[in-house]
Amino acid sequence: MSLESMLIVGAILFCIGLYGSLARRNALAVLMSIELMLNGVNLTMVAIARYVVPAGLQENVAAVLTGQVFAVFIITVAAAEISLGLGIVFAMYRSSESIDLSEATELRN
Repeated sequence: MSLESMLIVGAILFCIGLYGSLARRNALAVLMSIELMLNGVNLTMVAIARYVVPAGLQENVAAVLTGQVFAVFIITVAAAEISLGLGIVFAMYRSSESIDLSEATELRN
C-alpha cells in the first residue's frame, strides 16, 4: 500500500469516528466512535513513520520507530479512556436505567 492510500484510510476512519461521536446519543456508541478516531490517528502515525523517514536517519532505528511508539501510547490512553468511560456508563445505567447522553446531567446528585 502507498502512503496516500494509508492516509486516506486513516482520514476515513477519523471522519467516521467524528461523525459517530457528534451524531449519537448513546454513550457506548460515542465511546466506540472515539476509539475509531484514535485508530485513524494510529494508522496515520504509523504510515508516516514508515514512509516519511529523513535520509540521514535511516540507520537510526529509534528515529524510524517514533510512529509506532506514539501509537502504543495512544493505545494505552485509549484503554484508560475506555475503562473510565465504561465506569461512567455503568453509573449512568444504575442511576437512570438508560445510557442516553442527554440524561447525563442527572449524575450530579
